[in-house]
Amino acid sequence: MAKKPELLEKAKKLKLGVTSKNTISEIEKAIGVAEASLKPEKVAKIEKETAVTAEISDTDVKLAKSGKRSEKAIKEVSEKIAKEERKEKGDTTPTSEEKTAHVKKGAKPVTRPLIERRGKKYQKVALLVDKKITYNLKEALEIAVKTNPSKFDASVEVHVRLGVDPRQADQNIRATVSLPNGTGKTVRVAVFAPDSEHAAAKNAGADVVGDEDFLKQLDKEEINFDILVATPQYMPKLGKYARLLGPRGLMPNPKSGSVATNVAGAVTEAKAGKVEYRVDKQSIVHLGIGKVSFGAVKLLENANAFFDSLKSQKPTGLKSAYVKTTSISTTQGPGIKVENVVN
Repeated sequence: MAKKPELLEKAKKLKLGVTSKNTISEIEKAIGVAEASLKPEKVAKIEKETAVTAEISDTDVKLAKSGKRSEKAIKEVSEKIAKEERKEKGDTTPTSEEKTAHVKKGAKPVTRPLIERRGKKYQKVALLVDKKITYNLKEALEIAVKTNPSKFDASVEVHVRLGVDPRQADQNIRATVSLPNGTGKTVRVAVFAPDSEHAAAKNAGADVVGDEDFLKQLDKEEINFDILVATPQYMPKLGKYARLLGPRGLMPNPKSGSVATNVAGAVTEAKAGKVEYRVDKQSIVHLGIGKVSFGAVKLLENANAFFDSLKSQKPTGLKSAYVKTTSISTTQGPGIKVENVVN
């Protein structure tokens, strides 16, 4: 026989106006009349919810530390039942607990503007750049020379966002350019070639020259060079070290001019300022065109050489704009928007 609390809970589910003052027989009679007008599945659902509620409200049940009889579990069941009741009524308004469930305690943190989170030197040089203006190449380089917040001789970098798809073979831009005034960096060149080429390579300025001894260094993962030049007949021997050299961008490549029959000429070009550039996964080309100490005139000469080379690499079948945006900055300085110089 059902207990009176269970019958009262069931009557509440059926929205009957009975109270604890009514007898058990009166409550059962009212429930019977109400259930007669409901569908069987609706009656079954109410009985299930009533049984769960009766179980968790039974005063004889002692709360457990964990499991379905724990205080947390009982509270979750009660909230679930209440939520389903509101859902049936079409009430989607969140309760006060639901409104504050995702809100963390404490005052809302105040986020300062990005420029205020920068160093004092950066903030000072950033005043020289108007973010609303797009400068021509010459003006941008003149400003870049003045916006170096660091103590060292920073590099001046060009960043060009292209409208190409690097996943397409004909749009994967990769080339080399000889900068008239060099990069300002000391380039260490290694040569992997036959003994007959060693003397010419050393005279051209190669830092590391070797044959079998060079491979022994690679076996030990000793990399003390920035560019590796190899002859075509020696390339198969480097296949074993592709995983070592490839991720570092040191694997010789015919497109970059590092696979050459004229080893001495390749070394001379690398030492003189021949650099490789390629588009990354985000369709952006990054290249350092010199140092701040070069001055605006020499940097302009290097920049023009780079943009002429980039223009020559434009895919013939490209339908969208080749160059979308261009910016120039020093290593730690603010970005400067530049007009499109590649038509």
